[in-house]
This record gives sequence, structure tokens and C-alpha cells, in this order.
Amino acid sequence: MKEKKIVAFDLDGTITQHRTELGDENKAVLEKLAEKYKLMIVGAGVCMRIWKQLKNFPIDIIGCYGMQYGKYNYETKTLDILRSDKKECDRESVLQRVDVLRKQFGYTEYAGDSVDFHESGAVTIALLGTKAKIEDKLAFDPTREKRRPIYPTVVEMFPDFNVFVGGSSSFDMTPAPFNKYYALDKFCKEEGYSHEDIVFIGDDYGLGGNDESVYKSDFDFITVDDYRELAKAVEVLL
Repeated sequence: MKEKKIVAFDLDGTITQHRTELGDENKAVLEKLAEKYKLMIVGAGVCMRIWKQLKNFPIDIIGCYGMQYGKYNYETKTLDILRSDKKECDRESVLQRVDVLRKQFGYTEYAGDSVDFHESGAVTIALLGTKAKIEDKLAFDPTREKRRPIYPTVVEMFPDFNVFVGGSSSFDMTPAPFNKYYALDKFCKEEGYSHEDIVFIGDDYGLGGNDESVYKSDFDFITVDDYRELAKAVEVLL
């Protein structure tokens, strides 16, 4: 890799366990990298949730696949949200298409709502329903072998969204063109960086993964298959 200026990270599965606070070991890794590079997160969640999960670590955050941007304020030691985009969602159209999808693949029984609509315009198709028990969600499809065969059909049915195989029981969808590649490319254009200035580090780079768009692009990419191996993965940068 050419010399880098920015190290951009995915969060869950890369720096932390899913939905778990930043641990001391990987915090030390980030602090060491910060001595040499500008660090940023490019995440699926909203900026403030990501920042709290990182225990208020001083870092800039692109959230919601580029729909939000938060910049760390070193004077106030807070995260300033500079942009928070929203797109209108045709909820009736989404529900109709999800109903067809459920009937086609046999997911007609679910707890709670079929779909979770987010304020940004993003959508989560909850195969087990929004009120399913957490233990049922976690046990449903941890290897994604149930959802990956369905993934191409979901992509075809929702051309107005970017579709990801999310968590262990859902499909996450963001309004097109938002995804992590789009977010990084937009950041480069706005801040005057080239793609060569950035290396991305992530774990979800397989089919339907939310890091796949960056992995298959011209950005350099370091894979992490276990967040506990982060230190080893970034040795090349230090």
C-alpha cells in the first residue's frame, strides 16, 4: 500500500463485539494509530450511538452509510453532527414488496411488525418480526446461510435501496445511493483527499455485507475476521 493519511474503520465485529462497548485493548490500538493517522468510523448506525459505543473516543464518524457526518470537537470534547440527511420512504410500496417476499420464501409468521422504518429513510426487513425474542434472532442465521440465497431476490425487488444482510435475522436497506463506498467517496471529494489516501478496515466484506462495496472498490482494504485480532491486522500500518 502507498502511504496513508486516514484509517477508516467499520465498528461491530472489527473494533468491538457487536453492540458492545470499546474494550481497553482495542482502545490502545486506536490510540497508537492516532499518533500517525487521522482515524474515522464509517458505520451503519447513527453517529451518536456509534460514539457512545466507542465510549466517547475522539474520532470523526460517518454514520448511516453516509447519511450522517459527525466531527469530533477537541475543545468541547463532544461530537458535532454536521450533516443528517433524510429521504422520503414510500412505506406502502415497501410493505407490499416485503409481503410478496415473505410469501415467496415462507416467512409469513413473525412477531410484531414485518418492517422497521427508520427516521432517515432506511428500512430493516425483520424476517422474524420486530418483536421477536433476542435469543431467537441470534440463533436464526448466524452464518447467513439462510439469507444469502435470498439476497439476490431482495436486491432485485428493491432497486431503490442498497441491500445488506444485517445482523442474524434481517435485511438492512438504505436509500440509494448511500453505502459505505459512496460515503467514503463523498468524504474524499468534500475534504480534498484521494482514494489512495485512505485504507479501510472491516469484517463484513462477503456477499451482502455492509463493507462489501468498499472491499470491491479501489480503496485499499484490510480484512478483520475477529475484532480480537485487530492489533495483528493493523501491524502493517505501524
